[in-house]
Amino acid sequence: MAMFGFLKKAFGKTTEAIHEVLPEKKSKLHKDEFEDILLEADVNYELIERLLEGLPETITRIQAFNSLISVFQYRAEWIEPGSYTPFVEMIVGVNGAGKTTTIAKLAKHYLNNGRTVMLGAGDTFRAAAIEQLSRWAAKLDIPIVSTRQGHDPSAVVYDTIQSAQSKGISNVIIDTAGRLHTQTNLSEELKKMVRICDKALKAAPHRKMLILDGTQGSSAINQAKAFDDIIGIDGIIITKLDGTAKGGAVLSIADELKMPIYYMGTGESPDDLVRFKANEYVNIILDEIFL
Repeated sequence: MAMFGFLKKAFGKTTEAIHEVLPEKKSKLHKDEFEDILLEADVNYELIERLLEGLPETITRIQAFNSLISVFQYRAEWIEPGSYTPFVEMIVGVNGAGKTTTIAKLAKHYLNNGRTVMLGAGDTFRAAAIEQLSRWAAKLDIPIVSTRQGHDPSAVVYDTIQSAQSKGISNVIIDTAGRLHTQTNLSEELKKMVRICDKALKAAPHRKMLILDGTQGSSAINQAKAFDDIIGIDGIIITKLDGTAKGGAVLSIADELKMPIYYMGTGESPDDLVRFKANEYVNIILDEIFL
């Protein structure tokens, strides 16, 4: 139940936006009202058309739930930590999406679950990224492998995995540069980092996670497609939804990308990361609409 509360907090601004369209909850909803609510929550218009297609003019909560949950009914391979030791994750995403903070949240999540964590500061393009990640490592009291700005990030990757293996660390989280995905040198760098992971430990990285800024709407979807083309993305973490009324973007992201959404960032502290559950997400929206 606490988890549901965390998720609800993340969608506070979205539920406020729903109340502007629909000041009072109803037992049944007119199709036009449902359309207005979805538009206000920043759901992609083409998706809204599809969601409304099979619905009657007057909609019950169950009909609305079945329509929205259908977006998440795609086959996606979930990769759980623990199948490898160390379990190596590579974190990608553009600058400003909340990558470093999310790495700290993920590390804290693993620590809370009794696992050991080592960080690899693979964004050697920005000195600030190395400093920020090192501060988080100190705060969480976990080891980090880093180098100076401008050094080869693949060397950091190799050293981190080797060090984690020798120390018996269960989880490795590797940061990467977040320059715009259109830059060829970055895509080559990412591909090389993936190859070096596999050299250091067969089949690593075991999970390539993309951090998406939930306030970005369709441009986040374009970023995801670009990163997926470069190295293949295994899953998504959506950040910053607590600061926006665009909570419906989650539906658009799921519909377009058909990838597992693993977690959502719900605030600024290291504990503000919750496991995403589609049925809880849909119910949070519907709780604001129906009696």
